[in-house]
Amino acid sequence: MKKRVFSGARPTARQHIGNLLGAIDNYVKLQQEYDCVYCIVDIHSLTTLQDTHKIQENINDLALDWLAAGLDPQKSIIFVQSHVPEVTELQTYLGMMTPLSWLLRVPTFKEKAKAQPDNINYGLVGYPVLMTADIVLYKAEVIPVGEDQLPHIELAREIVRRFNIKFGETFPEPVGKLTSFPTVPSLTGKSKMSKSEEGSTIDIAHTPEETSARIMTAVTDPERKFRKDPGHPEICNVYTLHKYFTPAEVENIGVECRKAGIGCVDCKKLLAKNMNLALVPIRARRAEFAARPGYVKEVLDDGAKRARVIAQATMQEVRQKMGLR
Repeated sequence: MKKRVFSGARPTARQHIGNLLGAIDNYVKLQQEYDCVYCIVDIHSLTTLQDTHKIQENINDLALDWLAAGLDPQKSIIFVQSHVPEVTELQTYLGMMTPLSWLLRVPTFKEKAKAQPDNINYGLVGYPVLMTADIVLYKAEVIPVGEDQLPHIELAREIVRRFNIKFGETFPEPVGKLTSFPTVPSLTGKSKMSKSEEGSTIDIAHTPEETSARIMTAVTDPERKFRKDPGHPEICNVYTLHKYFTPAEVENIGVECRKAGIGCVDCKKLLAKNMNLALVPIRARRAEFAARPGYVKEVLDDGAKRARVIAQATMQEVRQKMGLR
């Protein structure tokens, strides 16, 4: 029997190439080896999202991006978090036995609290409990993460351990599966590509023209002032992107950059050409799925039904062990 994988993404905006290279490509590969459960975590998004009127549009876009990139609803369960209400019931039960001190020490809580000092809400503090409920509701054993997410998995393991000791063996302790999550640089030159930074991303759904236009605005080597100046590709965001989209030529691009044999404009044009070529099949599938009325809803509704079968069985067991039935 295959082990079960769980992972989720917040519907705060469309998926970008950083998401594609850093997570979605891994999701697609994991389908061959694991029983995969992929969730659009709309409840999680409420901890930071102030304007909720675009949530449904974002859910639809995120699902389209996933399906276009290769997530297969015949191989994986793909659904929306709030469509399986058992998750919030389990969050409540797990929250009753999770010490506040455990939650306050989570690095992400400190970062988010600093970023939004006027919105340090209950949900933000309890985010790891809901995340644990997401995982254990489906008795998932394998969680694909980057190294920076390992503290969250360790906290989930502690909560599971505490529950199992108190109420009897119920949940497997989830294990983080370290996968290759490349850091895709922001077009602005600030850290990694992020939905929260305006103008930093290239969306999967962008047209070739939009993609090219965005790349042409990208910050390059700040030390290269003129075309004749030698460049420093190791500090250039565009060169880093070439590693993913122009792998056969990237070494030569670096050589030419260092001796001023290629200028930044030509370098950007080459990246735009190769990135657009790489995205052709994904964009074609996305357009095909978007043109089928009701297709995304059908996939998500079916995923929620399949997810609820697992969730209801888990909650029946949980209630019995906790003395609630």
